[in-house]
Amino acid sequence: MATVTISLPDALKKFVDEQLAAKGYGNVSEYFHGLLRDAQTKQQHARLEALLLEGLASGEPIPLDREFWAELRADAARLAAEHATGKKSA
Repeated sequence: MATVTISLPDALKKFVDEQLAAKGYGNVSEYFHGLLRDAQTKQQHARLEALLLEGLASGEPIPLDREFWAELRADAARLAAEHATGKKSA
């Protein structure tokens, strides 16, 4: 594990100390780990959203008619049955 040293102005150090007390973090390292994990999660969600929007914008739209929903229900039922039995169909 790598070590990173940062310098904070007194006002930010006070804020971090308040966060430690208010949110129950054991130490400054845990607090910053949490901040970084949150930032990483936000970045991953933004990337997923961008990919989903790109996918929606590409190709022909899929009509959401009765046939679509019937096929989706059938596929879901098949997948649920496979999951329950542990067997995959071809």
